[in-house]
Amino acid sequence: MKIVDAQIHIWADGKPTGLHRKVRAFTDEEALREMDEAGVDAALIHPPVSWDPDANAYAVEAARRFPTRFAVMGQFPPRDPAMRHMIQGWKRQPGMLGLRWALLHPEEQAWLSDGSLDWLWPAAEREGVPIAMMGGLFLPQFRRIAEAHPGLQLILDHCGLVRTGRDAAAFAQLEALCALAELPNVAVKATGAPHYSTEAYPYRNIQDGLQRIFDAFGPRRFFWGTDITRMPCSYRQCVTFFTEELPWLRGDDLEWVMGRGVATWLGWDLAFD
Repeated sequence: MKIVDAQIHIWADGKPTGLHRKVRAFTDEEALREMDEAGVDAALIHPPVSWDPDANAYAVEAARRFPTRFAVMGQFPPRDPAMRHMIQGWKRQPGMLGLRWALLHPEEQAWLSDGSLDWLWPAAEREGVPIAMMGGLFLPQFRRIAEAHPGLQLILDHCGLVRTGRDAAAFAQLEALCALAELPNVAVKATGAPHYSTEAYPYRNIQDGLQRIFDAFGPRRFFWGTDITRMPCSYRQCVTFFTEELPWLRGDDLEWVMGRGVATWLGWDLAFD
């Protein structure tokens, strides 16, 4: 079974924020070594430009050097009118499969209602460029975008859960999240799951909630991944949490969740047995 991580960060020079490893660099080759140790075949890079302004270019270069191991969900300053042309031909860059803006902060989330991003959704829909966001922070706005642009592929980051919540609090919006599954242009990255539990591996208190999301979206729109530089466990445990500890995830469903689904959704040309 080919295993594809739906989200990692790499950077060449920066000071990570939040819970990410406090190292000046986490290089493509370091990521590959950890992936090999964990049995991960490929990974989707999300450039952390908030702490390394050159991270987008670094990710593209990593995908050029290792085309069977890396692809990219990149970004550019979306509010700068001078940058809007970037979306045209965006996916012609090596390994580039889409765009990702986390929109973590209230001032960034305001862009969803002040008109700053009104140009983006139809442009991405027209160009066939998928977009990932931390939609769990703004589910109503996320739903409105998805409904208004049915041809735009949208991905909810980090299980679509309440980012600041742990245990039951992380699943406070579960009904609204699962209701999004009725929109066929929405998928969920099941990344960062261990972060949502205060328990030790295998995080039994979040397994039922994850199953609810899986049951709603199905194996082809529920993508395993890690955000490994922020995880409280080993890379291998991030893998085995899904491959060994979830009794409801087996067979073909497991193969789709662990890699085939994200590759198919984004058009990443990886060889699956």
